[in-house]
Amino acid sequence: MTKKILVTGGAGFIGSNFVHHILKNRDWEVVNLDLLTYAGNLANLKDVEGLPNYKFVQGDIADKEFVFDLFSREKFDGVINFAAETHVDRSIEDSSPFIQTNIVGTHVLLEATRKFEVPRYHQVSTDEVYGDLGDNSRDFFTEETPLAPNCPYAAAKTSADLLVKSWHETYGIFATISRCSNNYGPYQFPEKLIPFFLFRAMKNEDLTLYGDGKNIRDWLYVLDHCEAILNIFENSPAGEVWNIGGHNEKTNLEITNLILKHTNSKSQIKFIEDRKAHDRRYAIDASKISRELGWTPKHTFEEALPLTIEWYLNNKDWVESCRAKVGNS
Repeated sequence: MTKKILVTGGAGFIGSNFVHHILKNRDWEVVNLDLLTYAGNLANLKDVEGLPNYKFVQGDIADKEFVFDLFSREKFDGVINFAAETHVDRSIEDSSPFIQTNIVGTHVLLEATRKFEVPRYHQVSTDEVYGDLGDNSRDFFTEETPLAPNCPYAAAKTSADLLVKSWHETYGIFATISRCSNNYGPYQFPEKLIPFFLFRAMKNEDLTLYGDGKNIRDWLYVLDHCEAILNIFENSPAGEVWNIGGHNEKTNLEITNLILKHTNSKSQIKFIEDRKAHDRRYAIDASKISRELGWTPKHTFEEALPLTIEWYLNNKDWVESCRAKVGNS
C-alpha cells in the first residue's frame, strides 16, 4: 500500500539523505517541508525534484496556521521530523531560533498529528540530550540514561523529546524517538567538523581545534542512520526510544589527523580556547535496536570516511555555494 509521508527538514543534511533513501527503497509519496534556512539546500535534491511521488513545500514547522492547512490538504500517513537548528556554536551565540524551531516547531507538528489523526510520528533526536560521559568513563548512553543536556541546542532537543513522550502518553498518538551519534557523509553543511576541516585542508588553511582536541564522539555514516530511521518508522511499537550509533569513537584530534592524511594537506593544527559547555565524551549503546529490530551499521569508519572525502572533493561548487551563504569562515 502506498503511503504519503511528510519529511520535515528534508533539504538539510540528514533529511535530504533520507529523502533519497526512501524514494529509492519504497514506493511512497514524499512531501518535503523545509524552511530553507542557511543549512537547507534544494541542490541536495536536484536529482529527485522531477519525480511524480516527490513534492517540495517551503514553510516553517513553527507556523501553526500554515502547518494545519498543509495537514488538512495532504492527509499524511506519517511524519518524520528532521527539522531542527543543530549547530552548538550558533545555539550559544543566539538560542532563540533553537527554541522556536526545535521546541515550538515540534509542538505544532505534534498538535497537527493529533488533530488530523496521523497514524505515525517519528522524532529525530540526538545523543547530546544525555549530556557528558566525561573523560574517564567507559560507560555508554542507553535509552534509560537520564537526560542531562549541557548547551542550549541540547536543551531544546531534550524539550522536544519530552513533548513527544508526553503527547504519546497523554493523547495516545503513535510516536517514536531516535537518538543518534555524530553523523557524517554527503550534503553536510560545511560548518560541521568533517566538511569544515576538509575544505580548509584542501586550501592548506589552519585547522582550529577547541581545547586539547581530545573530545570524543561516536561517528555514524548518514546512510546507516537513514536505514535505521526507516526501520524504526516501519517496525517500532509506539512510545519507544531508540539509540542509533556507529560504533566509531574518535577524538576530534584523530578526525583532524585523518583528514590531513587523506588530503595530503599542508595545513597546521591550531588549538584555540575551548567552547563553553563542551562535553568531553559521547558514546552510544545501540544494542537495543540491533537486538529488537535487527539493525546494525553497514559501513565502517575506515571505508566511509574516504567515501565522504571523495564526495566533497568532487562537489567543490556545492561546498562553495554553502559557504557563501554564511561567509567563508
